[in-house]
Amino acid sequence: MKQYIVSGMSCAACVARVEKAVSKVPGVTSVSVSLLTNSMGVEGDAAAGDIIKAVENAGYDAKLKDAGASNNPLASNAEGVTADDNAGRGNGGSSFAAEEDALKDRETPVLIKRLILSAAFLLILMYITMGHNMLGFPLPPYFDNNPLGLAVTQAILAAIVMVINKKFYINGFGSLRHLSPNMDTLVALGSSVSYAWSLFILYKMCGVSADVIMSGNVSAAATIHEMYHGELYFEAAAMIPALITVGKMLEAMSKGKTTDALKSLIKLAPKTALVERNGAEKEVKVEEVSVGDIFIVRPGSAVPVDGEVIEGASAVDESALTGESVPVDKAIGDRVSAATINRSGYMKCRATRVGNDTTLAGIIKMVSDAAATKAPIARIADKVSGVFVPAVIGIAIIVIIGWIIAGEPLSFALARGISVLVISCPCALGLATPVAIMVGSGIGARNGILFKTGQALEIAGKVKVIALDKTGTITKGEPSVTDIITADKIGEDELISAAYALEIKSEHPLAGAVVRYANEKFNGACPTLDLSDFTALPGNGLVGKISDLDILKGGSYKYISDEADMPERITESVKKLSEEGKTPLVFAKNRQVLGIIAVADTIKDDSVSGIKELKELGLKVVMLTGDNERTAAAIAGVTGVDEFVAGVLPDGKEAVIRELSKYGKVAMVGDGINDAPALKRADVGIAIGAGTDVAIDSADIVLMNSSLTDVASAVRLSRKTLRNIHENLFWAFFYNAICIPLAAGLFPWKMNPMIGAAAMSLSSFTVCMNALRLNLEKIKNKVAYNEKDAGKEIDSEIDKDIEKERIEVMTKTVSVEGMMCPHCEATVKKALEELPFVEEAAPSHEKNNVVITYSGEFDEAAVKKAVEDKDYKYIG
Repeated sequence: MKQYIVSGMSCAACVARVEKAVSKVPGVTSVSVSLLTNSMGVEGDAAAGDIIKAVENAGYDAKLKDAGASNNPLASNAEGVTADDNAGRGNGGSSFAAEEDALKDRETPVLIKRLILSAAFLLILMYITMGHNMLGFPLPPYFDNNPLGLAVTQAILAAIVMVINKKFYINGFGSLRHLSPNMDTLVALGSSVSYAWSLFILYKMCGVSADVIMSGNVSAAATIHEMYHGELYFEAAAMIPALITVGKMLEAMSKGKTTDALKSLIKLAPKTALVERNGAEKEVKVEEVSVGDIFIVRPGSAVPVDGEVIEGASAVDESALTGESVPVDKAIGDRVSAATINRSGYMKCRATRVGNDTTLAGIIKMVSDAAATKAPIARIADKVSGVFVPAVIGIAIIVIIGWIIAGEPLSFALARGISVLVISCPCALGLATPVAIMVGSGIGARNGILFKTGQALEIAGKVKVIALDKTGTITKGEPSVTDIITADKIGEDELISAAYALEIKSEHPLAGAVVRYANEKFNGACPTLDLSDFTALPGNGLVGKISDLDILKGGSYKYISDEADMPERITESVKKLSEEGKTPLVFAKNRQVLGIIAVADTIKDDSVSGIKELKELGLKVVMLTGDNERTAAAIAGVTGVDEFVAGVLPDGKEAVIRELSKYGKVAMVGDGINDAPALKRADVGIAIGAGTDVAIDSADIVLMNSSLTDVASAVRLSRKTLRNIHENLFWAFFYNAICIPLAAGLFPWKMNPMIGAAAMSLSSFTVCMNALRLNLEKIKNKVAYNEKDAGKEIDSEIDKDIEKERIEVMTKTVSVEGMMCPHCEATVKKALEELPFVEEAAPSHEKNNVVITYSGEFDEAAVKKAVEDKDYKYIG
């Protein structure tokens, strides 16, 4: 998406006009204009020059926001990139200046100046019209019995105020000339008609006999004053643009506050960095740091760019990016992000991402893009805004004609028509959605929840089902030791030392878990045995010699039970651990069993509470995993998910999402490459920040904290934002529905045009202030929402269907023994895929299983025959 800065827009009708003009440019596939940030997002291959020309032809100005921004919001630069890979790219300068320029409040200072000047002349005018004429305040003797002099003075003062606020008239009549009237058109018409009518009355006053005026006949002058005073609207002609300026100023100030979150993110970007050049430390501008540079971060300093720690250790405050207040410990090899604060130790780091590729820049781009895109609900207001102003002008004309036909004087009819023009407010309609989206996106960014689009922010609150990938989302994503069970008369240290001796030589992921556990237990000094003749037996385990007589073995229960005397207590423990979804590794010396070390992918600390929060929000939680049924059931039992689907491949996950979509909108939460299809298929894809680039690119929402509690927070924030949008739209529609008939004179009380202008000014301000109220909401509280509070009641029949009906996924996992290598896998795969109902077979000689994707009826007998015909053992 290319972003542009658009100037000259004043209301939702302007937005509709610009979008209509740009959408006609060849090569533009979609366009979204934000009145709030004066920005425009365009997708497609149209030239920038053509787009800018289209905007200018529509009566506005445009320029590219940032031609050099990175397209990948969080991970455009892989961690392994070196300085050489970036040769020729120039410095690593961040282009936050473009964002700052787009968000800079240029309106408020100008509007304040205009308001002060307007008020100076308007107060004099109001003193004459209100103070003298209505309350009898004194005036200079010259004006005594001189109604013509008073009227001319009012005309001059009103003209000055109108010139001060000439922008309304230039923009308003300019838009009318382009046949795209906007809010400024309503103001300009209302004020100009008031002034023109008053001039007409002034000319009538001039036509009265000069002899009557100059005769000194006090009663005659008083009669003229009484005749024409009530028909002069000079004060209205001046008050209308002045009051609208007040409203515009309040609106600009409140709009500025809605972008505070984005501004604060931009301000986080450090200005300088302490780098190591030619063996010496040198402070340089952060724009001069390139990938591969070595930089130093002292205690209390901000990390200038993303990098990797190569020396030292510290606790780093990442609250600016993740919302978590507890500092995170960093050591050699750990990543650090720009704008985080070093709280304690000294660190030396290597720059891995700079400029627009940093995590901070990605967050800023996401928030900016979210503000530049439209939520679906905003399209309703856009459609109304596109015809609103012409409709109001038509209504005003009808009102004037109607009152004239009803026998009222022309001055009365004009007053009603002018009131209709100035009280109507398309701005409130146009601002109702974008101000809430901007505030909501900002709150999310402060809490480590990044919405890529306004649509994601809206739809997240409407989901009924949450699908969770297990590995890396619910669990930590890497195996760790969970249980140590020793055989009789065997010490725990003896078991760990034997296991360490074998596993330190293995490259299997489970071996790494045992090695890490041993190093942590013995502080990196685990007593080891002198092992020789080490051999890895695929599918079985490990074996080695520790002396000429002693043979050490470790591996699966089946393998060790054939090689050693298995105590009944160990057998029962293995069974129990397997039922819990853990992998028991059994170790033996010669024929004596030493014990069991159980390994599993452990559940994250906050997963259980996160899933509980999701259920309290009235959501149905489904876990997807490629693990076997037993492991999945164990995880599901601990975490409390409503349903689980086991043995599912990436394509299978996408099929599950498609099936779940029958029950309402679905959100998918994942972190890996294999989750990308499901993330794309879901109504809302949610990627955890520690996930792969592919997952983050495929998702609509990114969680910086990789925590399931943040999924619940995202749903809460979306629901609160959506409720705020509904409130804003209700106010905008209600205001116009009530005020237009009131201004037209359909009620006993007849509205003065000045009151109409004041009401119009306050309507937009009210919408902005209501959106700012979102900042007071808590999104990370643990309060349970009932279905009514959630804003969407979940259909009870759908709820029961999901409870009773196991999600049917067209995959099955079967156990097959005898596969020893990739060649064996290829043989089994070919044999199974020749069966008519098998779409795909994915064998694994390491897991001794085959995941089969099928259609129609699953013929197990045919599968068994196909496997056994190739001399492999089918277990089932």
